Amino acid sequence: MRAIAIFFDSLNAEFLPAYGGKDELEGFEKLRKQSLVFDSHYVGSLPCMPARRELHTGRYNFMHRCWGPIEPFDESMPQILKENGIHSHLVSDHAHYWEDGGGTYHTRYSTWEGFRGQEGDMYKGQLADPAIPEDAIGRKKHSWRQEWVNRSHVKSAEDSSLYKTFGAGLEFIETNHASDNWFLQIEPFDPHEPYFLPYDEGEDSSDDGYDGPFFDWPNYGPSDQYTPEQIKHVRFLYRRLVKRCDRRLKKVLDMMDKYDMWDDTMLIVSTDHGFLLGEHGWMGKNRMPTYSEIANIPCFVHDPRNPSADGKRATHLTQTIDIAPTILDFFNLEIPSSMQGVPLSLKPNNRDGALFGLHGGHINVTDGRYVYMRAPVDPNDRNLFNYTLMPTHIYSRFTPEELQDMELVEPLSFSKNCKVLKIRALGPSHNTYQHTLGDYLFDLKEDRGQEKNLLEANPKKVAEMQALMVKLMEQTDVPEEAYVRYGLKK
Repeated sequence: MRAIAIFFDSLNAEFLPAYGGKDELEGFEKLRKQSLVFDSHYVGSLPCMPARRELHTGRYNFMHRCWGPIEPFDESMPQILKENGIHSHLVSDHAHYWEDGGGTYHTRYSTWEGFRGQEGDMYKGQLADPAIPEDAIGRKKHSWRQEWVNRSHVKSAEDSSLYKTFGAGLEFIETNHASDNWFLQIEPFDPHEPYFLPYDEGEDSSDDGYDGPFFDWPNYGPSDQYTPEQIKHVRFLYRRLVKRCDRRLKKVLDMMDKYDMWDDTMLIVSTDHGFLLGEHGWMGKNRMPTYSEIANIPCFVHDPRNPSADGKRATHLTQTIDIAPTILDFFNLEIPSSMQGVPLSLKPNNRDGALFGLHGGHINVTDGRYVYMRAPVDPNDRNLFNYTLMPTHIYSRFTPEELQDMELVEPLSFSKNCKVLKIRALGPSHNTYQHTLGDYLFDLKEDRGQEKNLLEANPKKVAEMQALMVKLMEQTDVPEEAYVRYGLKK
């Protein structure tokens, strides 16, 4: 038995034909026909590494801490495989794995291979200033200069880390297709921004006629910071990058054809979250309410134990936390009691609802039809803590100042009797201002575009969704102060 998981980053479902997208994507269309498609698949914790902790542990991250590494007490799916004689292998160009806030994930696998250079990765050492377009606009974050240093070393698409990552995955399959008991995780950073598209001779090189300032890295925030032409252009670049991802995906599917792997190999394809490109008046993620374009993500599962499900669609609620239990179940391994997820299948899982969000921002809950978004009652509320034994931010460790008032508190329900550090957060994760934007209630059946806030019009449904939120929070062992922060009663 073998399993392959392909985990893209920032893949918006609505760009894929299986979810209503208009582009012809041969790989994703082939995948749709040979897998079960999940229509109500949701994120849990955002963004990158919080989602990956869920991919490992099968339980929510965002209600207890911000971005950080695997904890010493965490049950890690690839490590469980490794300890039970299943070889787990990771190939990725996701630079956050090798930063302070992403450590201890990749070393849970039996073997791993990484590729450098994405999103301003502190990679190539060059003291001379790189060539940067003088008119460039967009997300000029701290790694802006480094991004351009790295780009100077990529002469064509074949040099890009996207192509190298999939190439390494294909090499693993080529080497091991005749062997049994392995799990391969192919994890490209694309189509995450920036939308850098080095020349690919096999690709249509026509452009969209845009003649404005250089723009391939959108800034997170209100989309009115850009002109309609600029938004149209960056959407064009995103679509082209999705097409590149599609062609890499097809190579994996074709290799599964070549070696007749569909009868004994599980395939899962999903993402950590989506991305807004002008929808709802926003660009990016993290800063704004977690609309469906971010939260309702694509998920495809081919399970050779149930080939009759291929080509069908599942409508029941599923989440990122379900992926780890799915893989463990496939290899006939016991699912740890700490995992909140359940194996993905066509059979309904009887889930009442799903929580999702960022640490300190809105707590969101959906029952599959309605989505309720609950903001803190006071934007200045300080009832926000990290419960951790691995105190790091994305790019740094916690400072001594942050740690001075920390407490060692009683174990969490999932910390294996280990006491944990309780450290007051300086603010919501990712400097989000979701917590200043108020509450929302949307009816996805009548208002898929989430344009009409029903908060005032349907107080009965608000109360029902609050009750569901509290129920799921209690099941998640959410700290007591969170109920104060969000004005909720148990």
